[in-house]
Amino acid sequence: MSEPNPRLADNSVFPDPVYKETVLRPLFDGAKSHHVEGFRSIDRAHLVMLVETCILDPKQAGAIASALEAIDREVDPSTLVYTGEVEDYFFLIEKELKARLGPDVAGRLHTARSRNDIDHTLFKLGLKHRIDVLMVKARHLLATLIDAAEREKDTLVVAYTHGQPAQPTTFGHYLSAAIEVLIRDIERFAEAREIVNLSPMGAAAITTSGFPIDRQRVAHLLGFAAPLRNSYSCIAAVDYVTSAYSAIELMFVHLGRLIQDFQFWTAFEVGQIYVPNAFVQISSIMPQKRNPVPIEHMRLLASQTMGRARTVLGVMHNTPFTDMNDSEGETQAMGYEAFVAAGRVLDLLAAFVAAIRIDPARVAENIRRSCITITELADSLVRLEGLSFRQAHEIAATVAKAVVAAGGGLERDGYEPFLAAFRQSTGCEPSFGRDTFEEIVSPAHFVAVRDRFGGPAPAPMAEALAAYRDKAASFDKAAEGNAAREAAAARELTEKFKALAEVS
Repeated sequence: MSEPNPRLADNSVFPDPVYKETVLRPLFDGAKSHHVEGFRSIDRAHLVMLVETCILDPKQAGAIASALEAIDREVDPSTLVYTGEVEDYFFLIEKELKARLGPDVAGRLHTARSRNDIDHTLFKLGLKHRIDVLMVKARHLLATLIDAAEREKDTLVVAYTHGQPAQPTTFGHYLSAAIEVLIRDIERFAEAREIVNLSPMGAAAITTSGFPIDRQRVAHLLGFAAPLRNSYSCIAAVDYVTSAYSAIELMFVHLGRLIQDFQFWTAFEVGQIYVPNAFVQISSIMPQKRNPVPIEHMRLLASQTMGRARTVLGVMHNTPFTDMNDSEGETQAMGYEAFVAAGRVLDLLAAFVAAIRIDPARVAENIRRSCITITELADSLVRLEGLSFRQAHEIAATVAKAVVAAGGGLERDGYEPFLAAFRQSTGCEPSFGRDTFEEIVSPAHFVAVRDRFGGPAPAPMAEALAAYRDKAASFDKAAEGNAAREAAAARELTEKFKALAEVS
């Protein structure tokens, strides 16, 4: 017959060595790296609630509070090495309490709670903090983009479709499109935060407790907006995880597209963005090279962020609707790496956008070579000559082909091909001369006449920028309100806990 496993005084069984190294040690290390403050806050809030609801005697609670303070002073989590003597970080704290208070008093802290509701509360606290940090960076990027759009609202660029020059617009108008997507991404994060910001504490294992606990009080002391209502949902509904990582995934899918455009726009053949030397690396062998490698790092990190977020979502797929390890420690720790990479992208992209400038000479040359103002010639023929758009389009296409074939530009070389195409198509002379033609096909005119809602002309751009600033201000105000409420709750918890400790 095999020897029984050695047992500790509290009858815990030493884990199998492989299980210990492959599962328990990584979980313990993750808890001490990411959740120590969360554990402390939960213990304190739960203890305060137990006293306020008369579930626990104030003197016993005072002894527990004093012991918890002693553990904070005497146990440095960063120095802890997992030995297998306890299952996890939660039981380590309980073991320390027992050593100081004895099992009877120490064990009273766990009245009306479970590792189930504790764990999900820990994970929500960890996610909420990381969302808030990331949103500070996202709001900074938003402010930077708005400032850049204001600065560049009159700066002409070539807009591309399908990788080809399409129409002139302004850099400010282009950035405004990215601003609107980022605003929606921040709103998605705010919605995810609302889901995260509901406390599971008091759900206990599954069904709450027969003790007269006050779930609202614990939620308030921990800085949550409210308790999550359904207790089964508290331990089973991991949509707080999926909502947060879905928001990350979408934000970095979208930012990745902007970053990819910057890569294209800085290519030698396009060159409409100038990247200052502070964001350029040279070649070790080719003296002429100016490599804007920060763009590549942003693209890489954005893809890593998206991939890590999607991995978390994949782990959640086809899992049972119950408390489960799939959504817990190791998945949470893996997901936190997405936040780290995300923050690096947001910081670098904000610095990059603030530094880059448009090269007007390259823009002008690309506009000349590509004849991208030709759409306005077709539009003007409809308005000034009464032609159908299809007939006007055919005339304009003939002009563009002739100018491109000759290697010229519309303003300088397009009038004679226009006269010939117009006469051939209509049998008439146009009602306007060379000066009007040159104005019609100029990029400045192209932008100026597109003054409808959402267009690049000065009036709609001014209205849009004002709206973006208002939205950014509303994000800042909401974040400041959240921070103030949660700081006040943290101060209250500290005061209540200290008062308990003084009872002992």
